[in-house]
Amino acid sequence: MNFIAPISAELLLQEATQESLYLALVEQINKDFNLANEGIDFPKSIQPDELKIQLHEKIYRMIQYKFAEYLNLLYIIDVSEEQIKALDGSDLVVLAEDVAFLILKREWQKVWFRNKYR
Repeated sequence: MNFIAPISAELLLQEATQESLYLALVEQINKDFNLANEGIDFPKSIQPDELKIQLHEKIYRMIQYKFAEYLNLLYIIDVSEEQIKALDGSDLVVLAEDVAFLILKREWQKVWFRNKYR
């Protein structure tokens, strides 16, 4: 069974919830942000729509004020450099939303594989 990334954050979060892996996804995001020394502590009770909003806001602030840390975070999470370079950076709000989705996709991929092959 191959991993196929959902085409939107909403669908990704819906899929994670349906597969009962949403909590694992939240934990993976928290873990990788902490590894990057960007303490973020999403509570296990966070709703998917709120997670998406807060992740977007965090990325937006990092791009604006902590760019080196932002690059380090992408490296630690292992977001594809080609995917990041392919984004349109002219609007920071849109860029942050796109990057947040790439982060969600990568984190979901990790959780999905760990679940399928453990």
